[in-house]
Amino acid sequence: MTPPAKHSALSKSTETSVDLSFADNNLALELFGSHHANLARVEQAVDVKIFARGNTVAVSGSVDAVSAAVSVLNGLYERLERGNAVGPDEVDAVLRMALADGGDVRDADLTIRTRRKHISPRSSMQATYLRAIEDNDLVFGLGPAGTGKTYLAVAKAVEKLMKGEVDRLILSRPAVEAGENLGFLPGDMREKVDPYLRPLYDAIDDMMPPDQVAKRMESGEIEIAPLAFMRGRTLSNAFVILDEAQNTTAVQMKMFLTRLGENARMVVTGDLSQVDLPRGVRSGLRDALDVLQDVDGISFVHFSEKDVVRHRLVTRIVKAYDSIENNRHASARYEHTTKQSSSDDDK
Repeated sequence: MTPPAKHSALSKSTETSVDLSFADNNLALELFGSHHANLARVEQAVDVKIFARGNTVAVSGSVDAVSAAVSVLNGLYERLERGNAVGPDEVDAVLRMALADGGDVRDADLTIRTRRKHISPRSSMQATYLRAIEDNDLVFGLGPAGTGKTYLAVAKAVEKLMKGEVDRLILSRPAVEAGENLGFLPGDMREKVDPYLRPLYDAIDDMMPPDQVAKRMESGEIEIAPLAFMRGRTLSNAFVILDEAQNTTAVQMKMFLTRLGENARMVVTGDLSQVDLPRGVRSGLRDALDVLQDVDGISFVHFSEKDVVRHRLVTRIVKAYDSIENNRHASARYEHTTKQSSSDDDK
């Protein structure tokens, strides 16, 4: 591997200009993107000016902005040297990591390799999440939709299954929309539960050829089942994922967590702002967060709207809903305090 692109800087107070030169002309062209689209993304995100000529770019702007842009460009070039792709998504991922507090562009190289694709973290928190899964037997991934908490867990599980590090992959979620009373729904058991488990099927289909998925499901190496099916089992030599865990009760969560057997890993994902349980029923995910926070060997990774990696509009939607929810909670607390105060005055 050739060394990172060399650069020279000429500083003028808070402004600076940096020249970067890349050894491989073909990789430089890939780095720049079609019609220099990748460079334009960096310019817009970091607020710098980038002028490209041949295999050289000149980056100008404030000292901090130029430093960030140089880090991003070198990180992307090193990624190309390792044979990995660099497109708009990869550019955005490295930008997120470069601009995050304590972020490191090298986090984008934590690649998960599955049969159908190679998957890299697209935010610093995703990188933290992958490290936590690698280092702990039980990991909780908490945060809004679109942060990749379920997708990355499935990818990691598929990778470990392919490497032979586990014998089985078990994916589960509570069928809360049906109240777990599946007997009242039409059709056989698979027809009853499949609609509630479809997101898990979608994730695994994205990483393995359909014939491999079907073969391994038939052999029992891959199992996708509602939470109710976990009762009474000991899950050994398996990678187990519980999705939508905010919709478990405290009893269900304890039941699930105590299924952990020898050489098994568990990942529990959920979003505490999306609880669909009946009013007055405490979420098992909230309960686990309170009870297990300080237990050794368990990692809690908290995502926020900053980690949403779907369409950019999704980030704004999540932020808007979170803001409204926070205002509602604040209003409810105010009303409760006011009523309590009025009640005390009447006594």
